[in-house]
Amino acid sequence: MDWNDTPEQAAFRTTVLTFIKDKLPKRYAGGGDDGFEGGWATDRRSDDPDARKAAQDWVQALASNGWVAPHWPKEYGGAGLSPMEQFIYKMEMAKASAPDVGGSGVAMLGPTLIVHGTEEQKAQHLSGILSGDVVWAQGYSEPGSGSDLASLQTRAVRDGDEYVINGQKIWTSGGHLADWFFALARTDPDAPKHRGISFLLMDGKTPGLSVRPLINMGWAHGFNETFFEDVRVPVSNRVGDENRGWYVGMTLLDYERSNITGAVSARRDIEKLLDYAKGEGKDRSRLGEFNSIRLDVADRFIETEVMYNFSFRIISMQDRGLIPNYEASTSKLFNSELVQRLSNTGIKAFGLYSGVWDAKSKYSAVDAAFTQRYVFSVSATIAAGTSEIQRNIIATRGLGLPRG
Repeated sequence: MDWNDTPEQAAFRTTVLTFIKDKLPKRYAGGGDDGFEGGWATDRRSDDPDARKAAQDWVQALASNGWVAPHWPKEYGGAGLSPMEQFIYKMEMAKASAPDVGGSGVAMLGPTLIVHGTEEQKAQHLSGILSGDVVWAQGYSEPGSGSDLASLQTRAVRDGDEYVINGQKIWTSGGHLADWFFALARTDPDAPKHRGISFLLMDGKTPGLSVRPLINMGWAHGFNETFFEDVRVPVSNRVGDENRGWYVGMTLLDYERSNITGAVSARRDIEKLLDYAKGEGKDRSRLGEFNSIRLDVADRFIETEVMYNFSFRIISMQDRGLIPNYEASTSKLFNSELVQRLSNTGIKAFGLYSGVWDAKSKYSAVDAAFTQRYVFSVSATIAAGTSEIQRNIIATRGLGLPRG
Protein backbone atom coordinates (compact mmCIF):
# COMPACT_ATOMS: atom_id res chain seq x y z
CA MET A 1 0.00 0.00 0.00
CA ASP A 2 1.11 3.54 -0.76
CA TRP A 3 -0.65 6.45 0.91
CA ASN A 4 1.19 9.09 -1.09
CA ASP A 5 0.38 10.54 -4.50
CA THR A 6 2.91 10.31 -7.27
CA PRO A 7 3.60 13.67 -8.96
CA GLU A 8 1.17 12.68 -11.73
CA GLN A 9 -1.52 11.70 -9.23
CA ALA A 10 -1.02 14.92 -7.26
CA ALA A 11 -1.46 16.91 -10.46
CA PHE A 12 -4.66 15.04 -11.27
CA ARG A 13 -5.98 15.62 -7.75
CA THR A 14 -5.34 19.35 -8.19
CA THR A 15 -7.24 19.23 -11.48
CA VAL A 16 -10.23 17.62 -9.78
CA LEU A 17 -10.17 20.09 -6.88
CA THR A 18 -10.01 23.05 -9.25
CA PHE A 19 -12.88 21.63 -11.27
CA ILE A 20 -15.05 21.24 -8.16
CA LYS A 21 -14.25 24.76 -7.02
CA ASP A 22 -15.08 26.27 -10.41
CA LYS A 23 -17.94 24.09 -11.64
CA LEU A 24 -19.94 22.64 -8.73
CA PRO A 25 -23.26 24.55 -8.59
CA LYS A 26 -23.93 26.33 -5.31
CA ARG A 27 -27.08 24.24 -4.93
CA TYR A 28 -24.94 21.14 -4.41
CA ALA A 29 -22.13 22.63 -2.36
CA GLY A 30 -22.00 20.86 0.99
CA GLY A 31 -24.30 18.01 0.05
CA GLY A 32 -26.28 17.76 -3.13
CA ASP A 33 -27.40 14.15 -3.31
CA ASP A 34 -29.41 12.40 -0.64
CA GLY A 35 -30.12 9.36 -2.74
CA PHE A 36 -33.39 10.08 -4.50
CA GLU A 37 -35.08 13.04 -2.79
CA GLY A 38 -33.66 16.47 -3.49
CA GLY A 39 -30.60 15.28 -5.40
CA TRP A 40 -29.54 15.53 -9.03
CA ALA A 41 -31.98 12.90 -10.31
CA THR A 42 -34.90 14.80 -8.77
CA ASP A 43 -33.63 18.21 -9.87
CA ARG A 44 -33.51 17.23 -13.54
CA ARG A 45 -37.31 16.84 -13.46
CA SER A 46 -38.08 19.61 -10.99
CA ASP A 47 -40.67 22.32 -11.56
CA ASP A 48 -38.13 24.76 -10.13
CA PRO A 49 -36.12 26.26 -13.04
CA ASP A 50 -33.16 26.92 -10.74
CA ALA A 51 -33.03 23.25 -9.74
CA ARG A 52 -33.24 22.12 -13.36
CA LYS A 53 -30.49 24.55 -14.34
CA ALA A 54 -28.20 23.34 -11.56
CA ALA A 55 -28.72 19.73 -12.64
CA GLN A 56 -28.05 20.55 -16.29
CA ASP A 57 -25.02 22.75 -15.53
CA TRP A 58 -23.47 19.99 -13.44
CA VAL A 59 -23.95 17.23 -15.99
CA GLN A 60 -22.59 19.46 -18.77
CA ALA A 61 -19.54 20.33 -16.69
CA LEU A 62 -18.84 16.66 -15.96
CA ALA A 63 -19.46 15.65 -19.56
CA SER A 64 -16.88 18.14 -20.82
CA ASN A 65 -14.20 15.99 -19.15
CA GLY A 66 -15.86 12.61 -19.69
CA TRP A 67 -16.45 12.48 -15.95
CA VAL A 68 -20.09 11.46 -16.12
CA ALA A 69 -18.67 7.98 -16.74
CA PRO A 70 -15.05 8.07 -15.51
CA HIS A 71 -14.50 4.34 -16.04
CA TRP A 72 -15.95 4.08 -19.56
CA PRO A 73 -13.50 3.97 -22.47
CA LYS A 74 -12.92 7.31 -24.18
CA GLU A 75 -14.27 6.02 -27.49
CA TYR A 76 -17.70 5.69 -25.86
CA GLY A 77 -17.69 9.10 -24.20
CA GLY A 78 -16.10 8.17 -20.89
CA ALA A 79 -12.86 9.42 -19.39
CA GLY A 80 -10.95 6.14 -19.51
CA LEU A 81 -9.47 6.85 -16.09
CA SER A 82 -7.17 4.32 -14.48
CA PRO A 83 -8.35 2.77 -11.21
CA MET A 84 -6.08 5.11 -9.23
CA GLU A 85 -7.39 8.16 -11.07
CA GLN A 86 -10.95 6.99 -10.40
CA PHE A 87 -10.01 6.60 -6.74
CA ILE A 88 -8.70 10.16 -6.52
CA TYR A 89 -11.68 11.50 -8.45
CA LYS A 90 -14.22 9.72 -6.23
CA MET A 91 -12.40 10.73 -3.05
CA GLU A 92 -12.45 14.43 -3.85
CA MET A 93 -16.01 14.36 -5.15
CA ALA A 94 -17.11 12.62 -1.95
CA LYS A 95 -15.29 15.17 0.21
CA ALA A 96 -17.20 17.93 -1.59
CA SER A 97 -20.49 15.96 -1.39
CA ALA A 98 -20.79 16.49 -5.15
CA PRO A 99 -23.64 14.43 -6.61
CA ASP A 100 -23.09 11.58 -9.05
CA VAL A 101 -24.84 11.75 -12.39
CA GLY A 102 -26.41 8.88 -14.33
CA GLY A 103 -26.96 6.31 -11.58
CA SER A 104 -27.32 2.71 -12.72
CA GLY A 105 -27.19 3.80 -16.36
CA VAL A 106 -23.56 4.84 -15.87
CA ALA A 107 -22.61 2.14 -13.38
CA MET A 108 -24.33 -0.89 -14.90
CA LEU A 109 -26.21 -0.52 -18.16
CA GLY A 110 -23.59 1.48 -20.06
CA PRO A 111 -20.77 -1.02 -19.39
CA THR A 112 -23.12 -3.87 -20.32
CA LEU A 113 -24.04 -2.28 -23.65
CA ILE A 114 -20.41 -1.48 -24.42
CA VAL A 115 -19.56 -5.19 -24.14
CA HIS A 116 -22.74 -6.92 -25.30
CA GLY A 117 -24.92 -4.34 -27.05
CA THR A 118 -25.45 -4.03 -30.79
CA GLU A 119 -24.19 -0.94 -32.57
CA GLU A 120 -27.81 0.23 -32.83
CA GLN A 121 -28.33 -0.18 -29.07
CA LYS A 122 -25.14 1.71 -28.28
CA ALA A 123 -26.08 4.53 -30.65
CA GLN A 124 -29.58 4.74 -29.19
CA HIS A 125 -28.77 4.66 -25.49
CA LEU A 126 -25.21 5.61 -24.55
CA SER A 127 -25.44 9.28 -25.50
CA GLY A 128 -28.62 9.76 -23.45
CA ILE A 129 -26.91 8.33 -20.37
CA LEU A 130 -23.90 10.63 -20.75
CA SER A 131 -26.00 13.74 -21.35
CA GLY A 132 -28.22 13.06 -18.33
CA ASP A 133 -31.28 13.13 -20.57
CA VAL A 134 -32.19 9.52 -19.80
CA VAL A 135 -32.07 7.96 -16.35
CA TRP A 136 -32.30 4.19 -15.99
CA ALA A 137 -33.57 1.90 -13.23
CA GLN A 138 -32.66 -1.73 -12.62
CA GLY A 139 -35.22 -4.52 -12.57
CA TYR A 140 -33.45 -7.41 -10.86
CA SER A 141 -34.78 -8.29 -7.39
CA GLU A 142 -38.23 -9.81 -6.91
CA PRO A 143 -40.33 -10.49 -3.80
CA GLY A 144 -39.06 -14.08 -3.77
CA SER A 145 -35.67 -13.54 -5.41
CA GLY A 146 -33.15 -11.34 -3.68
CA SER A 147 -29.82 -12.88 -2.77
CA ASP A 148 -30.76 -15.89 -4.93
CA LEU A 149 -31.47 -13.67 -7.91
CA ALA A 150 -31.29 -16.48 -10.46
CA SER A 151 -34.53 -17.88 -9.05
CA LEU A 152 -36.46 -14.91 -10.47
CA GLN A 153 -39.89 -15.67 -11.92
CA THR A 154 -40.82 -12.64 -14.06
CA ARG A 155 -41.66 -14.19 -17.45
CA ALA A 156 -40.96 -12.95 -20.96
CA VAL A 157 -42.77 -15.00 -23.60
CA ARG A 158 -41.77 -14.60 -27.25
CA ASP A 159 -44.60 -13.48 -29.54
CA GLY A 160 -43.24 -12.86 -33.01
CA ASP A 161 -40.94 -9.85 -32.88
CA GLU A 162 -41.89 -9.01 -29.30
CA TYR A 163 -41.63 -10.36 -25.79
CA VAL A 164 -44.69 -10.23 -23.56
CA ILE A 165 -43.58 -9.66 -19.97
CA ASN A 166 -45.54 -10.45 -16.81
CA GLY A 167 -44.29 -10.33 -13.24
CA GLN A 168 -43.08 -8.08 -10.47
CA LYS A 169 -39.82 -6.49 -9.39
CA ILE A 170 -39.14 -4.95 -6.00
CA TRP A 171 -36.67 -2.50 -4.44
CA THR A 172 -36.44 -0.68 -7.78
CA SER A 173 -34.13 2.13 -6.70
CA GLY A 174 -35.13 5.44 -8.27
CA GLY A 175 -37.77 3.80 -10.44
CA HIS A 176 -40.08 6.78 -9.97
CA LEU A 177 -37.40 9.01 -11.51
CA ALA A 178 -36.40 6.69 -14.37
CA ASP A 179 -37.14 7.07 -18.06
CA TRP A 180 -36.09 3.54 -19.08
CA PHE A 181 -35.64 0.20 -17.31
CA PHE A 182 -33.31 -2.74 -17.83
CA ALA A 183 -34.52 -6.01 -16.42
CA LEU A 184 -33.84 -9.71 -16.21
CA ALA A 185 -36.76 -11.95 -17.20
CA ARG A 186 -37.15 -15.70 -17.57
CA THR A 187 -37.48 -16.72 -21.21
CA ASP A 188 -37.05 -20.48 -20.73
CA PRO A 189 -38.74 -21.82 -17.58
CA ASP A 190 -37.46 -25.35 -18.24
CA ALA A 191 -33.77 -24.45 -18.40
CA PRO A 192 -31.45 -24.48 -15.37
CA LYS A 193 -32.15 -21.26 -13.50
CA HIS A 194 -29.03 -19.41 -14.59
CA ARG A 195 -29.51 -20.36 -18.25
CA GLY A 196 -33.10 -19.41 -18.99
CA ILE A 197 -32.89 -15.66 -18.38
CA SER A 198 -32.73 -12.78 -20.89
CA PHE A 199 -31.64 -9.16 -20.48
CA LEU A 200 -34.26 -6.70 -21.77
CA LEU A 201 -34.55 -2.92 -22.18
CA MET A 202 -37.89 -1.15 -21.95
CA ASP A 203 -39.23 2.38 -22.11
CA GLY A 204 -40.84 3.46 -18.84
CA LYS A 205 -43.90 4.64 -20.78
CA THR A 206 -44.60 1.16 -22.20
CA PRO A 207 -48.26 0.19 -21.56
CA GLY A 208 -48.62 -2.27 -18.70
CA LEU A 209 -45.48 -1.13 -16.87
CA SER A 210 -46.31 0.55 -13.57
CA VAL A 211 -44.18 1.82 -10.72
CA ARG A 212 -45.54 2.09 -7.18
CA PRO A 213 -43.71 3.75 -4.28
CA LEU A 214 -42.26 1.92 -1.30
CA ILE A 215 -41.93 4.41 1.55
CA ASN A 216 -39.31 3.38 4.08
CA MET A 217 -39.59 3.77 7.82
CA GLY A 218 -37.85 7.15 7.60
CA TRP A 219 -40.71 8.39 5.40
CA ALA A 220 -38.38 8.62 2.40
CA HIS A 221 -39.19 7.48 -1.12
CA GLY A 222 -36.21 5.84 -2.75
CA PHE A 223 -37.44 2.32 -3.50
CA ASN A 224 -40.36 1.15 -5.58
CA GLU A 225 -42.10 -1.99 -6.71
CA THR A 226 -42.51 -2.41 -10.46
CA PHE A 227 -45.27 -4.41 -12.11
CA PHE A 228 -45.36 -5.85 -15.64
CA GLU A 229 -48.78 -6.70 -17.02
CA ASP A 230 -48.58 -7.89 -20.63
CA VAL A 231 -45.76 -5.44 -21.30
CA ARG A 232 -44.65 -5.76 -24.93
CA VAL A 233 -40.98 -5.19 -25.66
CA PRO A 234 -39.37 -5.53 -29.11
CA VAL A 235 -36.96 -8.43 -29.48
CA SER A 236 -34.47 -5.83 -30.73
CA ASN A 237 -34.39 -4.54 -27.12
CA ARG A 238 -32.79 -7.75 -25.90
CA VAL A 239 -29.13 -7.35 -25.03
CA GLY A 240 -27.09 -10.42 -25.91
CA ASP A 241 -28.44 -13.84 -26.76
CA GLU A 242 -31.75 -15.19 -25.59
CA ASN A 243 -31.44 -17.18 -22.36
CA ARG A 244 -27.93 -15.81 -21.75
CA GLY A 245 -29.06 -12.72 -19.90
CA TRP A 246 -27.61 -13.82 -16.56
CA TYR A 247 -24.10 -13.62 -17.95
CA VAL A 248 -24.87 -10.35 -19.73
CA GLY A 249 -26.20 -8.84 -16.51
CA MET A 250 -23.06 -9.75 -14.61
CA THR A 251 -20.88 -7.70 -16.97
CA LEU A 252 -19.12 -4.59 -15.66
CA LEU A 253 -16.14 -2.71 -16.94
CA ASP A 254 -13.12 -2.68 -14.67
CA TYR A 255 -13.70 0.18 -12.28
CA GLU A 256 -12.51 1.36 -8.91
CA ARG A 257 -14.02 -0.84 -6.17
CA SER A 258 -12.43 0.62 -3.05
CA ASN A 259 -15.61 2.21 -1.60
CA ILE A 260 -13.64 5.35 -0.87
CA THR A 261 -16.95 7.24 -0.94
CA GLY A 262 -18.11 5.27 2.10
CA ALA A 263 -14.81 5.86 3.88
CA VAL A 264 -15.01 9.62 3.25
CA SER A 265 -18.62 9.71 4.43
CA ALA A 266 -17.76 7.89 7.67
CA ARG A 267 -14.85 10.22 8.39
CA ARG A 268 -17.03 13.26 7.70
CA ASP A 269 -19.73 11.96 10.05
CA ILE A 270 -17.39 11.37 12.99
CA GLU A 271 -15.84 14.81 12.50
CA LYS A 272 -19.32 16.35 12.38
CA LEU A 273 -20.21 14.62 15.66
CA LEU A 274 -17.06 15.82 17.41
CA ASP A 275 -17.30 19.39 16.11
CA TYR A 276 -20.90 19.69 17.26
CA ALA A 277 -20.21 18.11 20.66
CA LYS A 278 -17.35 20.52 21.29
CA GLY A 279 -19.17 23.55 19.89
CA GLU A 280 -22.83 24.55 19.74
CA GLY A 281 -23.99 21.17 21.00
CA LYS A 282 -21.73 21.05 24.03
CA ASP A 283 -24.62 21.47 26.48
CA ARG A 284 -26.47 18.62 24.79
CA SER A 285 -23.54 16.26 24.58
CA ARG A 286 -23.17 13.36 27.00
CA LEU A 287 -19.53 12.73 26.13
CA GLY A 288 -18.37 14.32 29.37
CA GLU A 289 -21.01 12.47 31.37
CA PHE A 290 -20.45 8.85 30.37
CA ASN A 291 -17.08 7.23 29.77
CA SER A 292 -18.76 4.45 27.81
CA ILE A 293 -20.06 6.89 25.20
CA ARG A 294 -16.73 8.66 24.97
CA LEU A 295 -15.02 5.31 24.40
CA ASP A 296 -17.61 4.43 21.75
CA VAL A 297 -16.78 7.63 19.90
CA ALA A 298 -13.08 6.81 20.11
CA ASP A 299 -13.77 3.34 18.71
CA ARG A 300 -15.76 4.81 15.82
CA PHE A 301 -12.95 7.25 15.05
CA ILE A 302 -10.48 4.37 14.87
CA GLU A 303 -12.88 2.35 12.71
CA THR A 304 -13.25 5.18 10.19
CA GLU A 305 -9.46 5.13 9.79
CA VAL A 306 -9.58 1.35 9.36
CA MET A 307 -12.18 1.83 6.63
CA TYR A 308 -9.90 4.31 4.90
CA ASN A 309 -7.11 1.75 4.94
CA PHE A 310 -9.38 -0.94 3.50
CA SER A 311 -10.02 1.45 0.62
CA PHE A 312 -6.32 2.13 0.10
CA ARG A 313 -5.58 -1.58 0.22
CA ILE A 314 -8.05 -2.34 -2.55
CA ILE A 315 -6.98 0.51 -4.81
CA SER A 316 -3.32 -0.44 -4.30
CA MET A 317 -4.19 -3.94 -5.53
CA GLN A 318 -6.02 -2.63 -8.58
CA ASP A 319 -3.20 -0.24 -9.36
CA ARG A 320 -0.90 -3.28 -9.61
CA GLY A 321 -3.30 -5.05 -11.97
CA LEU A 322 -4.78 -7.36 -9.32
CA ILE A 323 -8.51 -8.02 -9.00
CA PRO A 324 -9.92 -7.63 -5.46
CA ASN A 325 -12.12 -10.53 -4.46
CA TYR A 326 -12.68 -11.26 -0.80
CA GLU A 327 -10.95 -7.96 -0.07
CA ALA A 328 -13.91 -6.10 -1.61
CA SER A 329 -16.31 -8.18 0.49
CA THR A 330 -14.32 -7.33 3.62
CA SER A 331 -14.55 -3.64 2.81
CA LYS A 332 -18.27 -3.80 2.03
CA LEU A 333 -19.04 -5.76 5.21
CA PHE A 334 -16.99 -3.46 7.41
CA ASN A 335 -18.45 -0.30 5.94
CA SER A 336 -22.07 -1.50 6.19
CA GLU A 337 -21.72 -2.34 9.85
CA LEU A 338 -19.69 0.80 10.55
CA VAL A 339 -22.55 2.93 9.20
CA GLN A 340 -24.89 1.29 11.69
CA ARG A 341 -22.48 1.53 14.64
CA LEU A 342 -21.62 5.14 13.89
CA SER A 343 -25.29 6.12 13.65
CA ASN A 344 -26.00 4.38 16.95
CA THR A 345 -23.10 6.13 18.66
CA GLY A 346 -24.22 9.49 17.27
CA ILE A 347 -27.65 8.97 18.82
CA LYS A 348 -26.29 7.95 22.22
CA ALA A 349 -23.98 10.96 22.29
CA PHE A 350 -26.91 13.40 22.55
CA GLY A 351 -29.44 11.48 24.60
CA LEU A 352 -33.08 12.54 24.33
CA TYR A 353 -32.23 15.27 21.83
CA SER A 354 -31.66 12.43 19.38
CA GLY A 355 -35.34 11.60 19.62
CA VAL A 356 -36.14 14.69 17.52
CA TRP A 357 -36.57 13.75 13.86
CA ASP A 358 -37.09 17.21 12.36
CA ALA A 359 -33.73 18.59 11.20
CA LYS A 360 -35.07 22.16 11.44
CA SER A 361 -36.24 21.84 15.02
CA LYS A 362 -34.37 23.93 17.58
CA TYR A 363 -34.16 20.79 19.71
CA SER A 364 -32.54 18.52 17.12
CA ALA A 365 -28.92 17.44 17.57
CA VAL A 366 -26.56 17.80 14.60
CA ASP A 367 -29.63 18.68 12.47
CA ALA A 368 -31.03 15.22 13.28
CA ALA A 369 -28.37 13.72 11.01
CA PHE A 370 -27.60 10.71 13.21
CA THR A 371 -31.25 10.21 14.15
CA GLN A 372 -32.27 9.91 10.53
CA ARG A 373 -29.21 7.95 9.47
CA TYR A 374 -29.79 5.43 12.25
CA VAL A 375 -33.17 4.59 10.75
CA PHE A 376 -31.91 4.58 7.16
CA SER A 377 -28.90 2.42 8.06
CA VAL A 378 -31.05 -0.61 8.88
CA SER A 379 -30.84 -1.72 5.24
CA ALA A 380 -27.07 -1.16 4.96
CA THR A 381 -26.24 -4.77 5.83
CA ILE A 382 -28.82 -6.06 3.33
CA ALA A 383 -28.39 -3.92 0.21
CA ALA A 384 -25.75 -4.80 -2.41
CA GLY A 385 -25.18 -8.23 -0.87
CA THR A 386 -26.09 -9.14 2.68
CA SER A 387 -23.51 -9.34 5.43
CA GLU A 388 -24.12 -13.10 5.57
CA ILE A 389 -23.15 -13.43 1.91
CA GLN A 390 -20.06 -11.27 2.42
CA ARG A 391 -18.97 -13.42 5.36
CA ASN A 392 -19.39 -16.57 3.26
CA ILE A 393 -17.19 -15.07 0.55
CA ILE A 394 -14.55 -14.09 3.09
CA ALA A 395 -14.68 -17.55 4.66
CA THR A 396 -14.45 -19.58 1.45
CA ARG A 397 -12.33 -17.39 -0.82
CA GLY A 398 -10.30 -15.54 1.79
CA LEU A 399 -9.77 -18.14 4.52
CA GLY A 400 -10.15 -21.25 2.37
CA LEU A 401 -12.82 -22.74 4.62
CA PRO A 402 -15.09 -25.46 3.18
CA ARG A 403 -18.68 -24.72 2.30
CA GLY A 404 -20.90 -25.79 5.17
